[in-house]
Amino acid sequence: MKKNLNQKLINLIEYYNLINADLLLSNTPLKRNINNIGASFKGTKLQKLENLKKKIQLIKNCDLKKNATNLVFGDGNINSKIMIIGEGPGAQEDAEGKPFVGRAGKLLDKMLAAIQLNRTKVYISNVVNYRPPSNRKPTEVEIERYLPYLKNHIEIINPKILVLLGSTALNTLIGSEKVISKARGKWIQKEIGMTKPWIIASFHPAFLMRQPEQKKFTWVDLKMIRDKSKILKI
Repeated sequence: MKKNLNQKLINLIEYYNLINADLLLSNTPLKRNINNIGASFKGTKLQKLENLKKKIQLIKNCDLKKNATNLVFGDGNINSKIMIIGEGPGAQEDAEGKPFVGRAGKLLDKMLAAIQLNRTKVYISNVVNYRPPSNRKPTEVEIERYLPYLKNHIEIINPKILVLLGSTALNTLIGSEKVISKARGKWIQKEIGMTKPWIIASFHPAFLMRQPEQKKFTWVDLKMIRDKSKILKI
């Protein structure tokens, strides 16, 4: 009889281990909302980013992912206090698995150099992490799917300055009613998760290649970023 009881106890312990009973018996409520995908991330900033990257790789039923070659996650200095968000990867970015490495990326590098910045001093990502076919804009459904991951990405980097390049990044994080030509060059401060960066929008480098006469406005924005960096002692 005693032997049978011991065996039942052993079986019960193994069963609870199997179903991860520590979660079931914990006093801490489970966070099921996708907007809290990063809430349980622990460890260093690099470990948190790796965990986020793995979660993005596990996304299912996504046409962007099905048609892409590589996940395009981020590039630059993860400890930077300046984060730049673009729209989505292009063909070159998809091939190399890094954001802003094509023609638009080369222009971005020149823009950063104009205010004494480079990729060792900023961190760069996109609204969506897989290339939209034919370089089209991401759909609202696609943006909505990747938005929780983007917000968590920003929260992990915890920038003091967040630069939104183009209307897609602007509308995703600030609001769909905003027009880039009117919203650019203005500072706002907004909570994103546990962080509250100063946010500024500017034209996307790809747009500037099509409309080079708009570069003069981007130069104004760049100088504003440079001046804000000094004020925030970045």
